Amino acid sequence: MPIKQPRSISNNQSKPFKKSAEAVVPAYQKAQGRAELVKLNPHYIIGFIDGEGCFCVSASKHKTLRRRKEIRPQFEIELRIDDQEILERIQATLGCGNIYTLNYKRYDWAPHVKFKVTRIRDLTEVIIPFIDTFPLQAKKAQVYALWRTVVLMVRNKEHLTPEGYIKILQLRDAMRRFSKKHYRNR
Repeated sequence: MPIKQPRSISNNQSKPFKKSAEAVVPAYQKAQGRAELVKLNPHYIIGFIDGEGCFCVSASKHKTLRRRKEIRPQFEIELRIDDQEILERIQATLGCGNIYTLNYKRYDWAPHVKFKVTRIRDLTEVIIPFIDTFPLQAKKAQVYALWRTVVLMVRNKEHLTPEGYIKILQLRDAMRRFSKKHYRNR
């Protein structure tokens, strides 16, 4: 049985995600003469997120905000730099986010790359619909449900109210209970 080759589309086109095997993905031509990157099957990406994805909520200092704290939900995947192409293919498939190079010289680690999505619009219009369409299968689905609530609260500006801010911090603490550091304390 012959293998179907992905169809080619230009960078300016975007297709909504379909919940079918047909959603297997068109080709993508990377700028600056790099080899063609083939977009990934959405089911592969979900499996990758189950294993390597991270749903984060940070509360960092901010000089101009009244509360002096900024709430930032974000989605990220971090890998060693020799796996950078897979992050580029994930970025091409999702059509959002940035890729950063990280050096961990003080730990004597190999360099890493991080795919990171922080824009609320990208989180609500790309990442959440993608994961809702292709649900996570591991325990990370529970973390995602809490993170999703935080993202939607931030989109609705609930993080600016004292009650919303406190609720987000409680949700973040609930998310942390699923981390490796807290796993043995359950």
